[in-house]
Amino acid sequence: MDVVIAGAHGQIARRLTRLLAARGDRVRGIIRNPDHAADLESDGAEPVVLDLEQDDADVAGAVAGADAIVFAAGAGPNSGPERKQTVDLGAAVKLIDAAKAQNVGRYLMVGSIGAHDPSSGPEEMRPYLEAKAKADEALQQSGLEYTIIRPGGLTDDPGTGKVSLSTDFGHRAQVTRDDVALLLATALTVPETIGLTFEAFNGEQEVELALRALAREES
Repeated sequence: MDVVIAGAHGQIARRLTRLLAARGDRVRGIIRNPDHAADLESDGAEPVVLDLEQDDADVAGAVAGADAIVFAAGAGPNSGPERKQTVDLGAAVKLIDAAKAQNVGRYLMVGSIGAHDPSSGPEEMRPYLEAKAKADEALQQSGLEYTIIRPGGLTDDPGTGKVSLSTDFGHRAQVTRDDVALLLATALTVPETIGLTFEAFNGEQEVELALRALAREES
């Protein structure tokens, strides 16, 4: 599989890259900072230096020939509301448009807990949650084969390989970055996850079994 990852120097994205590279997939990692290229190469990815906020960025060219896109980019907690719009929403939509233009059917999104109801979140979080909600909606309406994973509070604890997944939004719990990366990698190989939007936390069910069980529940 040929996978393009946006925000490829992020903590989840780098874990995902290593998983995909280990199983023999080709990974192209989109990064804005060329200084991060060596890190991506060490993970097993081909760096693609591209600023997704630039109007003239060749986003379509960056995803040409790919089988799937994973959007794991984000403006970050120290950015203002404007960058939430240009990165968390704008960059995601640019990649949606590029996927459609290049016939890349599969698109996975790292979403956010609380995006189902941004108005209920803390005031300082609302610009972020609103941007993520709009990005999710754009993907859901795009016609692409999407999966949106909204992870709980992220930790750097070692992965357990076991999760709890829910489409009953509004829960609060933690999940390891390792396990989110494993969810993404596994969802790429489980077509039953197409069309699903769900929250993810650490739990008691092995990742692939949890994904397939959720798909059965929602079918």
